[in-house]
Formats: sequence, C-alpha cells, structure tokens
Amino acid sequence: MNHFTYSTQASRSFNRNTVDEQDLAQAELAQYMNEQAQAVAPTADPLTSRDRRIIAEIIEVEPESIRTMWIEGGITVWVQLVNGGRLPFDRNWFAKRVAEVKATLRETPRERNDRLSDELEAACHRYGLTHGEIDWLSFSTTLYFNNRRVGFVGYNRADQWYSRQRPLGGSRTTDSIDAAIALLGIRQSVAA
Repeated sequence: MNHFTYSTQASRSFNRNTVDEQDLAQAELAQYMNEQAQAVAPTADPLTSRDRRIIAEIIEVEPESIRTMWIEGGITVWVQLVNGGRLPFDRNWFAKRVAEVKATLRETPRERNDRLSDELEAACHRYGLTHGEIDWLSFSTTLYFNNRRVGFVGYNRADQWYSRQRPLGGSRTTDSIDAAIALLGIRQSVAA
C-alpha cells in the first residue's frame, strides 16, 4: 500500500511538472508570435480621415472599412480592411489615382478648421501674437499682443481671411492670414 501511494504521488508530481512546462512553453511561443507580429505590423496608424476617404473613393468602399495601408518593397501598396481582407495595388497606379481623387475631393469642415488653425498658429508665432479661444463654427478668434487685444481675425464662407479692430466694426477681407494681421496694423519685428 505504501508503494502504491508513492507511485501515485510521483505520478501526480510528474504530471504537474509536465503541465507547468507545457504552459511555460506555450506562453513563450505566444510572446514570440506577438513580438514577430509587432515587428512586421505597422506600429501606428498613418491614415487620417481624409486619407481613408481618398482610398475609399479609389477602391469603392466605405471609409470606415479601411484599417490601414502600407507599401511593400517599394512596389506594392497594400490596403488592410477592417474585416481582415487585404488588397494589393501597383504603387504607380495607386499614386496616380490618389492625385486624381485629391484634386476633386473637398475638405470636410474639420479638415478646414485644422488647416486654418495651423495657419493661425504659424502666423501668431511669426508676429509674436497669442489668440483667444477659437469659435470653430465660424472660425474666428481674438488676437492679443502682450495680453492687449489688437483685433479679431476669422475665415469666411467665401474662403477669405478677414480682420477687424473692434467686435462690431467692419471687416476687411484678404487672401492670407498675414495680410489680415497686417490690416490690424501689426508688423513682423525685424531682427537688429
């Protein structure tokens, strides 16, 4: 009876060690597979909503169905879909189609605001100005120099920048943010 008990305990111990080793090996394999997938897969999504709209127009799908894209070997453009499918395209053909679609695709209100915000930030930096909170619906804001209000700028529906010195004053329009700021009497400082 003692011999039987010893054999059963040894068997259980052997099985437990085998299971532990199998679990460890499985975990190591899973980690290795994950590391390999990360090395091959794109690390960050390079696509903007505009990029997705352009690609969707080219391959005739909904923009939401596009997960990402990448170029393999400088020859093939791969488009990865949300459902797991992948579509290959010749890089030159794809680039030509992107240029054609970009020429006809209107920017969304958000894309417009992002572009205008970038222009405003760059101009404020050039002139040493700051601005108040932006009204995103009309894209307008107050400009300040040394915490003193110098005027208001914005962008109208006619695709023109405008500026005015008083909240209820008349606006003057122009084609660039720099010209709109100049209409407020602000000049770039010249290095001595």
